[in-house]
Amino acid sequence: MMSSLAVPIILSAIALFFASFLSWMVLQLHKPDWKRLDRQDDLMAALRPFNLAVGSYMFPCPKDHKEMQLEEFKAKYTAGPRGLMTILAPTNMGVNLGLTLGYFLIVSFVIGYLASMGLPKGTDFLAVFRFIFAAGMLAFLAGIVQHSIWFRNRVFGHLIESIFYSAIIGTIFAAMWPA
Repeated sequence: MMSSLAVPIILSAIALFFASFLSWMVLQLHKPDWKRLDRQDDLMAALRPFNLAVGSYMFPCPKDHKEMQLEEFKAKYTAGPRGLMTILAPTNMGVNLGLTLGYFLIVSFVIGYLASMGLPKGTDFLAVFRFIFAAGMLAFLAGIVQHSIWFRNRVFGHLIESIFYSAIIGTIFAAMWPA
């Protein structure tokens, strides 16, 4: 059955890729996700001498559980600021766009595989749509919600995006489900 889903998998990945472009560049759903520091030049100048490697950093960050229990660390934590910082490598848009398309291709394949196990050939449009939509919501939204619980990132844009992505993939698979 998976061979009969090759076209909806590929079309879904391409449609999701373009929907992602619309979400970020046209609708700008993620613009409120990022705040600009008023004195960003000062902060960048202060960080530059540390020559930080690409990666994510937490501050204050204890070395281990024992240090976290020390009064000195608790005072540092209480005094703040507390935060997360990600140091990025220079962006390569071509690579990132390719990885995004690859991500959508893998998600579309896995959702198609899941549907092929749960839905027989000839399943009606609405049943396929509901199944694929629910699987899409799990794929596109679940991870970011858990991440936001711990790291306080904004979820609203991801929620809207996930609904649209799930509707897109659900419609494509439902319209092309094997008879």
